[in-house]
Amino acid sequence: MHKEALLKMQNKKLHIIIAAVVFACAIAIALYFRGRDSGPTYREVRPSVGDLSTFITAVGTVQPQNRIEIKPPISGRVEKVMVREGRKVRAGQALALLSSVERAALLDAARAQGEESVGYWEDVYKPTLLLSPIDGEVIVRAVEPGQTVTANDVIVVISDRLIIKAQVDETDIGRVRLNQKAEVTLDAYPDIIVESRVDHISYESRLINNVTIYEVDILPKRVPDVFRSGMSATVKIIEHVTENALLIPREAVQYEPDASYVLVKDKKGGISKRKVVTGESDDSSIQIKDGIRIDDTILIKTSPSRPSKKAGQGSPLVPFGRQRK
Repeated sequence: MHKEALLKMQNKKLHIIIAAVVFACAIAIALYFRGRDSGPTYREVRPSVGDLSTFITAVGTVQPQNRIEIKPPISGRVEKVMVREGRKVRAGQALALLSSVERAALLDAARAQGEESVGYWEDVYKPTLLLSPIDGEVIVRAVEPGQTVTANDVIVVISDRLIIKAQVDETDIGRVRLNQKAEVTLDAYPDIIVESRVDHISYESRLINNVTIYEVDILPKRVPDVFRSGMSATVKIIEHVTENALLIPREAVQYEPDASYVLVKDKKGGISKRKVVTGESDDSSIQIKDGIRIDDTILIKTSPSRPSKKAGQGSPLVPFGRQRK
């Protein structure tokens, strides 16, 4: 009796295991064929009218167009610095007062005799004025009062204006022209767009990381207060602007060897394939010259008609396939 009961219990467990395996296989088969039969899904978009710009993108650096280092005409001591960084100066404006080596020695000796002696020598032996040669902005103040300098030391650095030195690949330089419009954004201030223009195209190339580039001077229409020499920038040199263009997302256009087409939803909810004539494009949009209207509903496929196998998917008869790494 005991053996018969044990045998019945084992048979019951075996039946449960077989039933579970069959049930799991049935679910796997159903899911597999359901995935095979499911059609693609679409996202609906409407055409829009707007301006489309084609442009050349380049990296650049904010630099002075003319950088002038002001050095003293004599060796001696800095008595006074009359400007600071960021200050606008005019040609002929005093930048600093310098004492020659002899004047500095006389004043030091006079201080041991009292203020009256110092005043006498300061009146008799005038300091040397350091003047600005141009109108511009002080971008470097290199010394402080009391510092000893030679004729080779820089006192201040003046820039007439800040520009962007853009590096344009040789494959794009033929599309760049003088006075061409450009837009500049700083890496430090990506929300600020600075309207600019092409001011100069270099005649000699440079080799950077085995790439031949030409330097292009980009002149801002107005230099923002946040501009600092050495800042990294992204430059868009606008090649062409198409106004009032009919635009759709680029991914909506599908291509065949002899034509381009889009999927259009009709009034009854059906899908039709319609040929289009495309025009200019940018990173996100493309111009449609002919083939659709502003009131059409364009469909963009969002999933494939048949799901691709992923890690863990295998035969439908094996509910837990071997995973691939």
